[in-house]
Amino acid sequence: MLEAVEQQSYDIDSETLSSHGIDYLKSFPELNDYTVLAADGHFIDHACHTEKGRNGKVYAAGFIYTLNLRNGLLRPFSLITNGTRRHQEIPVLRDELKRENRTKNSTQKCLYVYDKAVTDYAFWNNQIEHGNLMISVLKENSVATFVESIHFDTSHELNTGIESYSTYENNGIRFSIVNYRDPETKKLHRFITTLPGSINPGTIAMLYFKRWTIEKAFNNSKSNLKETKAWSSDNNSLKNQMRLTAMSYNLLRTVEELSKIQDPELIHPSDKKYTEDLEKRQQAAKKRGGFVNPLFFNERIARISSYTIRAVQNAIMTGKSLSSFINALVAKLVPRVNQIGEH
Repeated sequence: MLEAVEQQSYDIDSETLSSHGIDYLKSFPELNDYTVLAADGHFIDHACHTEKGRNGKVYAAGFIYTLNLRNGLLRPFSLITNGTRRHQEIPVLRDELKRENRTKNSTQKCLYVYDKAVTDYAFWNNQIEHGNLMISVLKENSVATFVESIHFDTSHELNTGIESYSTYENNGIRFSIVNYRDPETKKLHRFITTLPGSINPGTIAMLYFKRWTIEKAFNNSKSNLKETKAWSSDNNSLKNQMRLTAMSYNLLRTVEELSKIQDPELIHPSDKKYTEDLEKRQQAAKKRGGFVNPLFFNERIARISSYTIRAVQNAIMTGKSLSSFINALVAKLVPRVNQIGEH
């Protein structure tokens, strides 16, 4: 029952945000046919009455969530462990994907952005036929053979900082590797993906950097929603905890996003601070002969503000109307800042 409610709630929130033109990937039109998900494991304290495992120990309860990088909405993906035993998240991720493939339409492309632990050449090669693709950071000890370079538009702003885009293989399995050097720090980053070579390499690099947005959702969950402890050691209860946590987060996300678009001349204070910080970084980078990648000046999914969360909680407890507390959130917005973005 709750599984169906969570799905319907997510669909309604997605449609609401889409109908208002909220799309944090609009700078990457080549991704229009993809559902782009940042995924990661999230661990909290086990329930008090969790039984000890065979070794006499109890561990943290763990979950895998996904965050839609187009609209910022959170979804429960899979339970990792209730805390009775230590369990690695990647085998759980693979098992859940295999389960979903039984009912998934393979024409629906889903791109998972995960940390380097997810790299498994054979597994992801097999997932391509199911419409599942991945982006990750390349492991330092990875063994692969260069096959050929992939042509890309070096003059396109999307490909700022890209040094090379190539096809490699491991045991006959092919994939792409992107070498990106940050023009601000001069640090080299290497990414691996199963996306087709038609996707700009700069898009691949930026998506991995956007992966960290899911950590902001986890921070909201622990710091603001106080989801720091498992409700139970029962697996079904923990799955429901995931669903209710995601539904609560998405309600808050939707409310904040709607408040931010009420006046095009105003922005959220956190967005203003982010822009001001970028401009300071830009000036510092110029003194060192570098610059901030202009793609970082695009809109990004911000952490939900504590004020928004308190306002929604108060509205629920007092029965305040949607329009009245949306107006209260709009009153917190500030004038836009002129961006320096260019280099």
